Order: sequence, then structure tokens, then C-alpha cells
Amino acid sequence: QVQLVESGGGLVQAGGSLRLSCAASGRTFRNYGMGWFRQAPGKEREFVASISWNGAITYYSDSLKGRFTISRDNTKNILYLQMNSLKPEDTAVYSCAAESRAFGLGWQNGRPADFGSWGQGTQVTVSS
Repeated sequence: QVQLVESGGGLVQAGGSLRLSCAASGRTFRNYGMGWFRQAPGKEREFVASISWNGAITYYSDSLKGRFTISRDNTKNILYLQMNSLKPEDTAVYSCAAESRAFGLGWQNGRPADFGSWGQGTQVTVSS
């Protein structure tokens, strides 16, 4: 199974920016679609964004599109999430995930794909 480790979280004021990173090892990173999810206390896990195995296609939650950008560097085995114009409601634990099948697009049949491997998460706190 792939191992995923997130970093880059922290405390930021509303309107600020953060870039999260997800370092992958184990499986061949470049062959798998990847995604970002988040979970706030007392709430269900929420889809944030996903990216195809080759980085050519991206998908976003409608509420976050325009503020967040997902990207990947397959030469370094790293997935990124650039977060701009942060709001207090963005406060959550952010986790990265890898698809279960190789060469996935990160999105299938109008929904996020099946993600089978997960990182431990990194805390993002946005103050007002």
C-alpha cells in the first residue's frame, strides 16, 4: 500500500494563504490519481479536490473552486494543495488520498473516485 504524509498546515488569519504538501512512497506515485479531503470537528469528511494520474485533469468542490488549486510533481512524488483567501470555515484536518486503481482520473461517474490509501492529515486553522 502507498504511504502518504501531509505537511504545511498551521495557523493563518482570514484572507491568508497556505500550501499543503503530501509526500508519497510505496506505490508508483505517478500512476495514481490523487485527492484532498477535509474534516472539521463534528462533521463528515468532505471532498476538496482531485487530480488525474498525469496531472492533466483536475476536479474541485463547487464551493472551493477558484480559491484552492490542486497540483502534483511526479518527479518528486509530491501532491500539493494551494489555498488562497482562506476563511474561518476552512478550518479542518486536511488529508490526501490515492486512488485504488492505477491510471485513474480522480473523478468517475460524476463523483470523486474510489480512494483507498490515506494520510494522517494536517491541521489547518483559520482565525478571524
